Amino acid sequence: MANIVITGSTKGIGFGLARAFLDAGHTVTISGRSDLSVRTALERLQAPAERCAGIACDTSVMRQVQLLWDFAEETFGPVDIWINNAGLARTGWSICDTPQEEIESMLATNIQGTINGCRVAATGMRAPRKGQTQGGKIFNMLGGGSDGEHFPGMGIYGSTKRALDYFTDALQKELQDSGIVVGKIRPGMVVTEAVVREARENPARFARSRKFMNKLVDQVDTVAPFLARRILECQRSGTKIRWLTGSRIGMRMFAGLFRAREDQFARHGL
Repeated sequence: MANIVITGSTKGIGFGLARAFLDAGHTVTISGRSDLSVRTALERLQAPAERCAGIACDTSVMRQVQLLWDFAEETFGPVDIWINNAGLARTGWSICDTPQEEIESMLATNIQGTINGCRVAATGMRAPRKGQTQGGKIFNMLGGGSDGEHFPGMGIYGSTKRALDYFTDALQKELQDSGIVVGKIRPGMVVTEAVVREARENPARFARSRKFMNKLVDQVDTVAPFLARRILECQRSGTKIRWLTGSRIGMRMFAGLFRAREDQFARHGL
C-alpha cells in the first residue's frame, strides 16, 4: 500500500486521481486552496479517515507546502508518491491581452508551486526514514504547450508548462542517483471544472471549437484510473505517462469520419 500526496486535488484530475488511488487500496492526502474545498472533497470521496485526509495548501507558499508534507507523514507515515497536480489554466487571451493578475497567478501556481512541491518532496524522500529506505516517486502534471506545441490563447499557460518540462528533466538528472523516480504526466484534453468555467465565460469561442474538441476530450473518470495505474507501475525515472497519444488521436479522427462521437460536454450542462 502506497502513501500518496496530491496537490490541487479537491476537483478535476487531481480529485479523480485521489479517487482512483483510494479505489486501489492506497492512502491519500489531498489538498486545495481553502479549508472548505478540502472538507467538501473529503465528503465527496467518502473514504475512511484512516485512508484519506486533507489540508489546505497554497503551493506557491513554501511554508504551506512543507506543512502539507509534514501533515501527510504524521497522518499516514512516510510519503511514497508525491504528485504536483495543482495548476491554473486561464486561456482565451492573447499574450498581450492577458490580465496581469492572471499571468502572475499562473506563474505562481504552475511554476513556483511545482518547484516548491518538488523541493519539499525530494528533500523529504532523501532524508533518513524509519523503517524505509530513501526514495519515492515525484510526478509533475504537464499540459498543453509542454512539448513546444502552440495553441491559440494559451501563450502564457503553455509557457508555464513548457518550463515545467525543462524543470522536470533537470530534476530527474539531479536526482538520478538518489533512488527517487521523477516522472511527467500528460493527461490530454479532459473536461474539468476549469474547462466548463471557461466555456461558460466565453460561449462564442467554445461554440467555435466544440465540434473539434469533442473528438479528443475525455472525462476525468476515464483518464484518472489509467494515470493512477501507470503511476503505481512506473519504476523508471524520466517516464512520461501520456493518455492522449498520437495513435489515440489518429484513431479518434479516423472514427470521426464515419460516426459522430457522443457529446462529451452535454453531461456538464454545456
